[in-house]
Amino acid sequence: MAGLIKGRVWKYGDGVNTDVIFPGKYTYTITDPAEMARHALEDLDPTFAANVRPGDVIVAGRNWGNGSSREQAVTCLVQAGVGAVIAVSFARIWYRNAINNGLPALTCPEAAAALNSGDEVEVDLAAGVIRSAAGEFSFPPFAPSIQAILADGGLIPHLKKRLG
Repeated sequence: MAGLIKGRVWKYGDGVNTDVIFPGKYTYTITDPAEMARHALEDLDPTFAANVRPGDVIVAGRNWGNGSSREQAVTCLVQAGVGAVIAVSFARIWYRNAINNGLPALTCPEAAAALNSGDEVEVDLAAGVIRSAAGEFSFPPFAPSIQAILADGGLIPHLKKRLG
């Protein structure tokens, strides 16, 4: 599993749905992942796609990723370089899509409450710790099977590696 993720925090609230993460109006017109990244969160935060840097971390409230099950809502963030998403809670399907695409989705209500946009953050996946000027926060470790999927960059690369 990846060691450290370092970046800036982008903080959003509760109930951010898949149509907000990747605007639904592009669902059937944009198929290129790099183009998807250019539209990530544009209706919620028009500055995000142009300013996100590799390793940056999204911090959110409750039920991040609710709504439809489309993968573009994860693909756009992965392609934009987001290193992890920390939230109070996740919609079940979005969470699974994140893991399947190699994007760590961390449930840590304490960190979600304490971190603010612009904060520098370090996520140590192996140790299960989030570090920032606001403090140090623990999160439940991933199961070994999920650790392996994340380490391999997602479910498809993981299966290709394991099955040859």
